[in-house]
Amino acid sequence: MYPNDYYYTQDHEWVKVENGLGVVGITDFAQKQLGDVVFVELPEVNTQFEFHQVLGVVESVKAVSDIYSPISGEVVEVNQALNDNPELINEDPHGEGWIVKIKIKDETELQRLMSASEYEKYIEGIEE
Repeated sequence: MYPNDYYYTQDHEWVKVENGLGVVGITDFAQKQLGDVVFVELPEVNTQFEFHQVLGVVESVKAVSDIYSPISGEVVEVNQALNDNPELINEDPHGEGWIVKIKIKDETELQRLMSASEYEKYIEGIEE
């Protein structure tokens, strides 16, 4: 269910590395917990983030939740489609519902994150 070429955080963000950029979003588990997403607060392009720093906010009918940066780096692109269609996060959390693209400062930070199988085991523990 969770893409094997992504890395995952305990806070339910994912990052996929493409050509030195980290594409970041929230997991299917996170969007299900939130319910219908109605607003996404995106960071500004060129903003620098450190590992596990708040980079944005997802607001749903149930809750408001911080999005944490799974890696350190600089935002090079934000998903503008979320401004008009925040529900993309619910519809396609690991694809069209991506949130930002970050120029990765230190790829060794990826070692702190979980693989898909580790993440699936992690959320099994939460759901029990």
